[in-house]
Amino acid sequence: HWEFTYREDEVLSNVALFKGDFIGQNVRVKEDALFGDEYATMVEKYDGSGLYDEDSGHAFRPYVIKEIGGARVAVVGQAFPRTANANPQEFFPDWSFGLREDDMAELVETIRGEEKPDAVVLLSHNGMDVDIKMAERVPGLNAVFGGHTHDGMPKPIKVKNKGGHDCWVTNAGSNGKYIGVMDFEIDKGIKNMNYKMFPIISDWLKEDKEMKAFINQMRETTYDDKIIESRSSEFFYNKKRVGKTYKQILEEKLAIADRTLYRRGNFMGTWDQVLCNALRHEYGADVAMSAGVRWGTSTLKGDWITMEDVMTQCSMTYAETYVSEMKGKDLMNIIESVADNLFDPDPYLQSGGDMVRLGGMDYTIDPSKKLYERITDARLDNGHLIEPETMYKVAGWASVNAAPDGRLMWDIVRDYIIASRDKDHVLRLPKINHPKLIGVKTNPGIADYPGEVS
Repeated sequence: HWEFTYREDEVLSNVALFKGDFIGQNVRVKEDALFGDEYATMVEKYDGSGLYDEDSGHAFRPYVIKEIGGARVAVVGQAFPRTANANPQEFFPDWSFGLREDDMAELVETIRGEEKPDAVVLLSHNGMDVDIKMAERVPGLNAVFGGHTHDGMPKPIKVKNKGGHDCWVTNAGSNGKYIGVMDFEIDKGIKNMNYKMFPIISDWLKEDKEMKAFINQMRETTYDDKIIESRSSEFFYNKKRVGKTYKQILEEKLAIADRTLYRRGNFMGTWDQVLCNALRHEYGADVAMSAGVRWGTSTLKGDWITMEDVMTQCSMTYAETYVSEMKGKDLMNIIESVADNLFDPDPYLQSGGDMVRLGGMDYTIDPSKKLYERITDARLDNGHLIEPETMYKVAGWASVNAAPDGRLMWDIVRDYIIASRDKDHVLRLPKINHPKLIGVKTNPGIADYPGEVS
């Protein structure tokens, strides 16, 4: 998923440096690229990486066989199927993704027949719901080690596949919080399986000296005018940062948090509110939209918010901002479409992530409803209903379509925090736009929701 927020040649350069196996059965080279010279020249520069099989169109190796404890384990790779929807396609014009369930089933059958493995596992970025459905429909898989779902699942979900055999679907979460450990007892086939999740306490781990030295070197590097931060030439680099070290830039103290600032909420987070407020502050917008992505370190109440904290929330390769005028009905269609990507009953039609964050606007949502029926009672902060034919000023960032020409998100957030802090340097958030939720009161995924639930 996030590997492909870099451009193709950067991905291939990173793969060349990677001390491991980069696998993905669903990443294919488009036909136009296969028949052109430009792509061939690029992969030749990286010793063929990016064109694993010209006949099948696989950009990368689809699977690898590992010898573990005397057993042969086949590991199949699955990249995020909706990469082309989640990231700017201009970054990877020659690659296509998708679920490719039929190809997966055919590949697993081939592996079983030709490689004779003791176990076949899928290393997947599908997301938990999609993994469960795929595990049911693809015969021959013994286990799925999943990504994309950021929550660690303490127990595997055990499903029966088409062949009538068990497949365990697991997810150890994100950000190095846990490590999932699967034990196979193998004796002429799998006799038993056991799965555990171990928490990672970073303070207990000895730091790697080589990596620490590299990080220190990078932080002492001086920012110059050769840096490219934006796709917009006007904002390639920030003149105010030239001559400073990255350490000086990142350690700048902006304000003190009036509450814990977090990103990880199904519908809204306090850090998300800061981002939305910053967009509205920059553009004088009625409504701000920020994607429901789930990375970014929390800042505790009373702690200084630093520029490094801002960067953990905003740093990506397409952080340009924009503002546009749109009718209320178009705004509502966008919000409904995002909700449908999250709550469609068919996992194969879901894209994952969390609900788009909306600043300056409240609404009620019933996830169980159908498309265009989930969102009701949408109002601006002043209480006025969103009217279908009324024009609204809407700001946002991280567009995966044409590159906007607005300032970068991290600069907007920095300036907003400094401009909005009080005389004691505290950033106070007067309101959090938590939507009202309907039909989820007994849902185990909702706990201690700070908004209204029914």
